[in-house]
Amino acid sequence: MSILPDELWSRILELGAKTSRLDYRDLCSIAIVSRRFSYLSSDPALWSILLAIDFPQSSSSPSTLPPKSTYKIRFERDKARKVLLWRRAVLTAESQVAVSEKRLRELESLIVKEMERLKVVGDELSNLERARHAAVALNVWQPEVVRSSHVEIVGQCTVPIDSRLSTLRMEFKVCKQQIAVYRKALNDENLRLSERKEKLTSVKYHPLQSYRTSSTNDNVNVKRKKLKQCTE
Repeated sequence: MSILPDELWSRILELGAKTSRLDYRDLCSIAIVSRRFSYLSSDPALWSILLAIDFPQSSSSPSTLPPKSTYKIRFERDKARKVLLWRRAVLTAESQVAVSEKRLRELESLIVKEMERLKVVGDELSNLERARHAAVALNVWQPEVVRSSHVEIVGQCTVPIDSRLSTLRMEFKVCKQQIAVYRKALNDENLRLSERKEKLTSVKYHPLQSYRTSSTNDNVNVKRKKLKQCTE
């Protein structure tokens, strides 16, 4: 590498930047190779090319700062903007998960209430069926013990049996239909919650945060320090 003159290396770096084969990471990596390459990679022409490619909206506005410093400022602003967008996306996904979880709790509560209502209606329907059968049995001869039992059952019924039976049967049917509707909605909401949780997991993934373990923190800090030194 030392055989090639600086002019040729500058041309190679310039071609790499123009063809997008070299980006700011590559130039920062080249800068830590040696003092010579640190000087070559800091060429304002290279950073002007990267500035025009990565931030075309800022290349048209004049700046008194060197291209490398301007690139750094634009890069930090763009990074902060992306972090804000990422946080907004995470909050949106979390709110959607919370909405689905709340809806699931509501549906489960509704199903429990309908099941309790179904049980009450079923018990009353069973009692009225017994009273109806007892009333029919009173019209035929039967032992006195059995007859007295049927009379007691009929006496406990204070409403017209036939009309009440019709109402309870309809109510029982409606309860079962309503439970089926709630259970279908519960299954659909469970699927929706699963999809939203998957989306939240994918949105929460952040390359700069996913590997912050105790064993890799030192390596990350060293890399950041080197990148910071080469951009100053």
